[in-house]
Amino acid sequence: MFVQEQKLGVNEVMKAGDRVRVIESVVVYHHPEHRGQAFDLKGSEGEIAAIVTQWQGRPVSANLPLLVQFSKKFKAHLRESELELI
Repeated sequence: MFVQEQKLGVNEVMKAGDRVRVIESVVVYHHPEHRGQAFDLKGSEGEIAAIVTQWQGRPVSANLPLLVQFSKKFKAHLRESELELI
């Protein structure tokens, strides 16, 4: 898996369970408290729930490989460059 993570451009420094903060302006429209409205995640904190490297057992090159859990009802896929470790 280590070799596969390097191939897919995912930094091995971040891993599932790490606390992170969004450092760039990232606008989403699927936030449960702001459904259908633009919501900027900049400054939001969450935990990396997964690093997406496989789908149905096959390797994928996800362009947003980090799945971050912000609250019980809200997750978002982000790039490594949009996050910082806390």
